[in-house]
Amino acid sequence: MDIEVCAVERVTDEIAETIGRLVPQLSPALLPPDRDRLQAIAACDCTALLVARAAGVPVGMLTLAWYDAPSGRKAWVEDVAVDAAVRGRGIGEELVRAALGHAARVGADRVALTSNPSRTAARALYCKMGFEEAGTTLFVRKIDKE
Repeated sequence: MDIEVCAVERVTDEIAETIGRLVPQLSPALLPPDRDRLQAIAACDCTALLVARAAGVPVGMLTLAWYDAPSGRKAWVEDVAVDAAVRGRGIGEELVRAALGHAARVGADRVALTSNPSRTAARALYCKMGFEEAGTTLFVRKIDKE
């Protein structure tokens, strides 16, 4: 299968529709972002919105974000999704490989991600690609919107 991954610079109708279809596959509770939000992500200096195409059709996405801290530049992978109809064909691997390359180009010294324990295929992919479980605990607190 011919797979191409590229960073989105301009969000087209096709990209917006694809991401709108993929986001609920991450979690049914998630609402797809609108086109303006996607364009802001694509245009941001500290994020890359990657889209995978198989035979020219967009079928996967990944967002890479990076930031600077006194300990170095870090990168974070978010929202990795491959359409359920084409999983198991190497698309996720190509997305992660592209994200790692992009992280290296922006000078990140490490890339982090989270993965739900129930996502055994995704976790196996991340291990295969050299990710290791960190010896730390992730804490999350939602910010109340008033």
